[in-house]
Amino acid sequence: MNKIIRRVLTILPAVLLQGAWLAVLFSWLAPWAAVINFVLSILAFLLVLYIITKQDEGTYKIIWLLLVLTLPLPGALLYLIFGNKRTTRPLQKKLAEARPLPDWPDESAPLYEELSAADCRAAQTFRTVQAATCFPLCPNRSATYYPLGDDMFPVMLAELEKAEKFIFVEYFILEDGVMWDSMVDIMARKAAQGVDVRVLYDDLGSIGTYSWKNAESLTKKGIRIAPFNPLVFIKGTLNCRDHRKMLIIDGKVSFSGGVNLADEYINKVERFGHWKDIGFKLTGEAVGSYTRMFAAFWNAFAHNDPVPDQFLAPPQAPDPAGPKDGFVLSYYDSPLKNYAVSNELFIDLLSQARDYAWFYTPYLMPGDALLGALVRAARRGVDVRIIMPGIPDKKLVYRMGRSFYPVLLEAGVKIYEYTPGFVHAKASIVDDVLCTVGTVNLDYRSLFLHFENNSLFYRASLLADLKADYLATQAKCRERTPDNIDRGFWHWLVDGVLRIFAPLC
Repeated sequence: MNKIIRRVLTILPAVLLQGAWLAVLFSWLAPWAAVINFVLSILAFLLVLYIITKQDEGTYKIIWLLLVLTLPLPGALLYLIFGNKRTTRPLQKKLAEARPLPDWPDESAPLYEELSAADCRAAQTFRTVQAATCFPLCPNRSATYYPLGDDMFPVMLAELEKAEKFIFVEYFILEDGVMWDSMVDIMARKAAQGVDVRVLYDDLGSIGTYSWKNAESLTKKGIRIAPFNPLVFIKGTLNCRDHRKMLIIDGKVSFSGGVNLADEYINKVERFGHWKDIGFKLTGEAVGSYTRMFAAFWNAFAHNDPVPDQFLAPPQAPDPAGPKDGFVLSYYDSPLKNYAVSNELFIDLLSQARDYAWFYTPYLMPGDALLGALVRAARRGVDVRIIMPGIPDKKLVYRMGRSFYPVLLEAGVKIYEYTPGFVHAKASIVDDVLCTVGTVNLDYRSLFLHFENNSLFYRASLLADLKADYLATQAKCRERTPDNIDRGFWHWLVDGVLRIFAPLC
């Protein structure tokens, strides 16, 4: 809390300056109020037409239409600042002007031929994701699944000890404690040995846990560190957060999943009961995708300190005769694009599911298209399941998620709540064939507003581990049914209002 208070006090002058400028502007324009009101009405009407005709989620449009029609001036200003992708241009500009990464030849054509021969429909899904993200299909050499952050943490430390060239760290939340301090001790020692160590963290995500003073202490230990999209002014890019989570070591090993670098994620402290999170370790050519994800962001947001090209050398062409455990495609989502990759991927997976489609998510606020896909899959007989937290971390957001229960349950979707505590896992698994593990929640903010990373696997042994963990977790859950959820007029009214505001939370 002290870190948040200090940050608020730091940015307060800038916010007050912004407010004062607007007050002066409105005072100066007051004599022409009638003319201005007429012009604003015309502009509000045009803005409403723009929102209606824009390709966007219906629920997201509704909230902005209500706001603009009810309060034209403040509503329009809020939309132009926060609701319009054009306000993300500063981030787009930084990415566009960053030092380009070395060319990486696409060696995936033979892999697609093999995958298409085995499963044409799955090959279409992978091709669609690759076309949208420019990250390639790779042979999965080895992917190790971890059902808890507690299990993954010691392996992360062991791999950090092996680092010889570089360590790249990118997370939404950093917080001093057993987990982060243990990693810093190793990284500082490695930096002293000449290993290139870089840390990128989300400034707003870590606002209450990690300060600029903390960051300075890392710099003194030889560790490069940079915040993503710092909160200095109230600006249009405020909603676009770096929710990605990745640790890459020497381009040989990468870790990802839902686990942030704070002690609740490894159950060293208890905040909301037992913390259920998942992650995985990759080796082989697929690690190159994570290295490039990190380098693209570091080069754009770390102030003229680009990642050396020698760390970004393309992997060798896949060896057809080499050991292979299915296929994997790792990518990242960007709110700067009109195509929401993970949202469309989940809809695609639900459309091809024949037997089952199971999801882990801490938050449940899908847009209309994804909600419809969940409902349609369940209605045609697919076993659709969702595991949610039993103890929420954000009560209002949790209540918003529950507002989606009635329509899902009535369609036949099974919903389970993890009674021991909080579920922070993000994954999906379909028909023992395809699965995703990454940072993507089933809510609007994650699907449309944040930068996220995800890995899509085909017939990897990791699927069996994920499925076994899912069933073991489900055994610790209570099932929600139409008979044991809140109903009645007042609940319907509250749910309706919450559903309107869900895209903003």
